[in-house]
Amino acid sequence: QVQLVESGGGLVQAGGSLRLSCVASGRTLSYYWMGWFRQAPGKEREFVGTIKWSGDYTAYADSVKGRFTISREHDKNTVYLQMTSLKPDDTAVYYCAAAGGGVTSDSRSYAYWGQGTQVTVSS
Repeated sequence: QVQLVESGGGLVQAGGSLRLSCVASGRTLSYYWMGWFRQAPGKEREFVGTIKWSGDYTAYADSVKGRFTISREHDKNTVYLQMTSLKPDDTAVYYCAAAGGGVTSDSRSYAYWGQGTQVTVSS
């Protein structure tokens, strides 16, 4: 069992920044990858980015590349999503997830998910 808890969501103005956190606990040793996804009302869940726990690899969706940065503090079992230059289209519930492998841009690769944190970007 792995537990993931996101935090840091809120309301920000367009162009602003926000930092999300995801704390992992439980049996996490088999889960080498952490991902961030988001889901807006009426839309399917969308890949945002992923990071390997070793920190030597990250990947991002084109829609957020250059604006969002994923990092981790391994000893704290915490992954961060630093979001800058936020746009109204970034408004969504953001989820972190844990995967042991597979295609890490595919939500089906992730076995565990957090409860989500709401990010709202106003015009």
